[in-house]
Amino acid sequence: MIQLVVVGGVRPPLSHGVAHYEERLSHYWKFQVDEVSAGTRSGGSAPDPRRVMEEEGERILARIPDRADLWVLTREGQPISSGRLAAILEDRRVHGAPTLTLVIGGAFGIHADVLARASRRIRLSDMTFPHEMARLILAEQLYRAGTILRGEPYHKGPLPGSRGSS
Repeated sequence: MIQLVVVGGVRPPLSHGVAHYEERLSHYWKFQVDEVSAGTRSGGSAPDPRRVMEEEGERILARIPDRADLWVLTREGQPISSGRLAAILEDRRVHGAPTLTLVIGGAFGIHADVLARASRRIRLSDMTFPHEMARLILAEQLYRAGTILRGEPYHKGPLPGSRGSS
């Protein structure tokens, strides 16, 4: 199973694209999304980033199953190609690995307690995206991984195990 834990929801215009890919990827993977509320509060003063990350971190950790393999998306993470992601997901499926939980943090990043629990830190790009965009891109990449593994024509890049996939 693949679980996505994300801080905040998705608003239009990205909500349609996110729903589209999350529905499509569920044809390939058992998939679950858990949205946790952002720690930011509306009010007169600016939010304290440390406090916000701490509160978000507590909500994130509460959603992660005990045996889950946790990956976080972070700017400091390692890049992963579409083909490599597909190969990892296939290996996990073949070997009956526990739930893979992917976390997309909020506006201030991911709390140290969540980072400490993670087995892998990945990034989608050298560019920085808002969490809603990151969710759209991640959903599309999970969908793409399914199409790669089934040999469907959606993916145009290198396949797992071929030259150019890392």
